[in-house]
Amino acid sequence: MANEVSLVDDVVSEYQGIEMQMADPAIAGDQDQFRKLSKRYAELQPIIKVNDALNQSREDLEAAQEMAYEDHDFAAEAERLEAEVVELEEKLADLLAPRDENDGEDVIMEIKAGAGGEEAALFAGDLARMYQKYVEKHGFVWDVLDAAESDLGGVKDLTVSIKAKTPSRDGAWSFFKFEGGVHRVQRVPVTESQGRIQTSAAGVLVYPEPDEVGSVNIDDKDIRVDVYRSSGKGGQGVNTTDSAVRITHLPTGLIVTCQKERSQIQNKARAMQVLQARLDQMERERADAEAAEGRAAQVRTMDRSERIRTYNWPENRISDHRIGYKANNLDSVLDGNLDDLFTALKAAERAERLETE
Repeated sequence: MANEVSLVDDVVSEYQGIEMQMADPAIAGDQDQFRKLSKRYAELQPIIKVNDALNQSREDLEAAQEMAYEDHDFAAEAERLEAEVVELEEKLADLLAPRDENDGEDVIMEIKAGAGGEEAALFAGDLARMYQKYVEKHGFVWDVLDAAESDLGGVKDLTVSIKAKTPSRDGAWSFFKFEGGVHRVQRVPVTESQGRIQTSAAGVLVYPEPDEVGSVNIDDKDIRVDVYRSSGKGGQGVNTTDSAVRITHLPTGLIVTCQKERSQIQNKARAMQVLQARLDQMERERADAEAAEGRAAQVRTMDRSERIRTYNWPENRISDHRIGYKANNLDSVLDGNLDDLFTALKAAERAERLETE
């Protein structure tokens, strides 16, 4: 309890300090600094609100208990307030519990068709539409950075940025971090004339997006930059200038492309941002692996090469293999209704985190 009080005091002090900084005209004029402060302010606000409500309820309870000695009519009110205080204490403890430090971040997601040719590309397209619908329903922003389509309209390779419209304690990372891994589909392909069920897969990569495009710190000698013409479905050229950019990070072999922006300079800046995000994520996973020292990985740090989920069309079933989740509402999930699945994944992550801490 004493530790919790200390944590609350620290949060209140930080919150008040940020309020003072944001009121400073000098800081208000610095967009980058003001954005960072606003983001942290939004992350702390839920804790402050619950703590304020808890303090008020404790005061009201004390007054009601005193009056109940003289007037028994106040006994019921005191009982109600006792339950309210307990509820708010539990809510505050939950807000103060250890959490992923990147939960408030925006993300970059890559979706790649696996083995399976056109059917794998069509499935990757289904995943992309599923995520886009979820994004649109929950007030995030879906921004395609690079895309390569198949002849039948599937997705060979897609890179998107998913951003929150306003700073929040629960940013895009807090939802989409669970999606990194191999997604498997079982269905009769549209390209299959015999009506046999086949299995194919798509890979999803998710990592926090760096705050600033210009914050990358990658040595020029470690990258090779190639430019080419942007292409559309089937590889057809869609413009007449070499504006698309491919960046190869020589030490790791990572390759990032971007053709969304109109100019080569803008595409290079976006590609560098994606590269930085991928390198940052690789470093986080390396540090997590070292810290784990052989114990089972948490949901949020699952090996990206592992199969994490199966989508079974004939049985309308979705199965998440990490937490044993199964539901026969695949059609609804593909329409962007991922709330139940994400709630289950968050609960599993929180239980793992509390046990670890």
